Amino acid sequence: MLRFIPGLLVSTLALSVVAGPVMAQQRPQDQDGARRESQREERDREFQDTPAPLRERPNAGPCPFVRILYDAARYVEFEGGQQSYSAVGYTGEIEGIEADCTYREADPIRIDMNILFQLGRGPQAESGRRTYRYWVAVTERNSAILAKQYFDLPVDFDGGDRTYVTEEIRGLTIPRRDITVSGANFEVLVGFDVTPEMAEFNRNGSRFRANAGAPSE
Repeated sequence: MLRFIPGLLVSTLALSVVAGPVMAQQRPQDQDGARRESQREERDREFQDTPAPLRERPNAGPCPFVRILYDAARYVEFEGGQQSYSAVGYTGEIEGIEADCTYREADPIRIDMNILFQLGRGPQAESGRRTYRYWVAVTERNSAILAKQYFDLPVDFDGGDRTYVTEEIRGLTIPRRDITVSGANFEVLVGFDVTPEMAEFNRNGSRFRANAGAPSE
């Protein structure tokens, strides 16, 4: 089962270094001793005020492989099914994914992802707003889909013909049967919700820019 739950809040521990005191003018014979005392006091303050670094616990194994499904990496609408610049409506492309995971012992695998989308509108786009749809799926590595979930992506072009959006997904949870099952057993796929015609267009390697021409008024 694919579950989305709120991610953990990560706190950053800032280490501060205490500056040494400004010394008043000393007689020449006292300067060396005063300098040594000042350095000793500064070391003591730093040792007392600076917490020991936290030891990071390693994962129980590697993270699942995360990738963009090629057939669903791009979204291109064609008015009337004509594959030409003049017929292009709304377009989109998944530019990249950043992902990380955590799991300990027999705990489930928790994945956080940032997905970068480039969205555009062409001559047949009727509005400056569009809601795209994409999905995230978990599979056994090179095998069957275990779970798949769809997401809406509302976009406001704000008068332009291209925009970039980063979607954050936090707390994607993959249960594990036991401690012997690692992230290497799973694969996470991301793609647009495309029609069979769009998938074939992508599969054939055909391309249009994200903003294929100016939108119609």
